[in-house]
Amino acid sequence: MSAILNTYNRKKVAFTKGKGAFLYGTNGKKYLDFVQGIAVNCLGHANNYLINSISKQVKKLWHVSNAFVIPEQERLAKRLKQKTFADYVFFQNSGAEATEAAIKFARRYFYSKGQPRKNRILCINNSFHGRTLATIFASNSKKAIEGFGPKVDGFDHFNFGDHKSLEKSITSRTAAIMVETIMGEGGIKVIPDYCLVGLRKLCNKKKILLILDEVQCGIGRSGKFFAFEHAKIKPDIVPIAKGIGGGFPLGACLMNKKTASSMTPGSHGSTFGGNPLAMSIATVVLDYILNKDFLKNVIKVGNYLKSRLDEEVIKKYPTLVSGIRGKGLMLGIESKIKNEILIKEMINHKLLTVKASQNIIRILPPLILEEKHVDEAILKINKAFKNL
Repeated sequence: MSAILNTYNRKKVAFTKGKGAFLYGTNGKKYLDFVQGIAVNCLGHANNYLINSISKQVKKLWHVSNAFVIPEQERLAKRLKQKTFADYVFFQNSGAEATEAAIKFARRYFYSKGQPRKNRILCINNSFHGRTLATIFASNSKKAIEGFGPKVDGFDHFNFGDHKSLEKSITSRTAAIMVETIMGEGGIKVIPDYCLVGLRKLCNKKKILLILDEVQCGIGRSGKFFAFEHAKIKPDIVPIAKGIGGGFPLGACLMNKKTASSMTPGSHGSTFGGNPLAMSIATVVLDYILNKDFLKNVIKVGNYLKSRLDEEVIKKYPTLVSGIRGKGLMLGIESKIKNEILIKEMINHKLLTVKASQNIIRILPPLILEEKHVDEAILKINKAFKNL
């Protein structure tokens, strides 16, 4: 009997090693991994450049307190500032920490302006912003909050795509709107570019902050460094994690100068956030992602994957699946039968995928994906689906 707390419905497969787009099971089988730690291993498994970076850094310095200057942290923050909307960066260790920080920074901003009651955050129902107490109530998913009362107050909600409800929900106490640019756990629901433009205009009009959660959809997964860049807008705060560490625990909260102005020494902190080891790894990830040709390839291979899924899976198996949604290499197959049945069959044919809400099968391959990997995936899906 396992001594691990029973909080995951784990698939009965384990792995001994990984390389690139593949995992190797304890059963001796080779699996094409279209989960990648749920959009974490953006450069695939055991990337040689990441291995070299880790090997060099562990021989020098792993951890030092944020009570001191950390040069590796300074360099990475400066680079993120140069390449994104952000003026300041706060480093943490996970996506939930990053979204928690975003909530705190938004509230602190209005507190510093003499408006302490302007502290409510407006979010989409059944979204996903993390597993901490505050973030589960921000997400407002019944399954996530069940049994974890009393309710953490300070959050209001509207339904995805309901513009009237959104505007009606904004009050004099609203500090920010916080949404995922592409909803991951919620079913690979993409907020259209024109809606993102509208959100920015609405926040400007109401003089509130716009927080775009890019924990899952950011760091190149959509074909842009940030998914909101497709809409050519600038948010106020952006929490990130997953891909930025290439498989190593790392999160960050990026913000503009206006929002950062309220934060002072002692107002927030993190013991492990921004440690030299994590910073050295993220630097290599940025070397890859910020290459224009790299992101062009994400778009190219993403389009190839989407078109092949549409032509050779969606149209071929109309009783099993009905459509494909998403952007770049963050895609979702709309299942007509229970998604777990299809996921199990794909695992049996050595293709790994993961479920999401709305009966979606999530496709989250590494960003180093090649067309030959797509071709192999399509073959595996056809073998898995043909007898169902």
